[in-house]
Amino acid sequence: QVQLVESGGGLVQPGGSLRLSCAASGFTLDYYAVTWFRQFPGKEREGVSCISDSSTYYADSVKGRFTISRDSPKNTVYLQMNSLKPEDTAVYYCATTVPVGITRSSWYEKRAYDYWGQGTQVTVSS
Repeated sequence: QVQLVESGGGLVQPGGSLRLSCAASGFTLDYYAVTWFRQFPGKEREGVSCISDSSTYYADSVKGRFTISRDSPKNTVYLQMNSLKPEDTAVYYCATTVPVGITRSSWYEKRAYDYWGQGTQVTVSS
């Protein structure tokens, strides 16, 4: 059974850091593109960062602050979030799909993804 489970969310002060994890079961993440999305209340989910084969992509709003990476032995993808801002507060989801068709101009399209996790809340507040 294919499953993605996010963890690592929580409450952090502005300027702080969190590391989100996206652990997979039922398949090997190395062979797939994995993208982190986030959703603000009342808004559509938006792409945050993607790792596909050897390529990584970031939304402009997180460039220089967030880093996506893989841990193959743990079958997990991480999102290291530094210099967090209150506007980063959202529910964060990971999603995966086959890497064919995932490019710089398409990685953030929600419709491209087949499997989704349940989400983890990130709250940045003093």
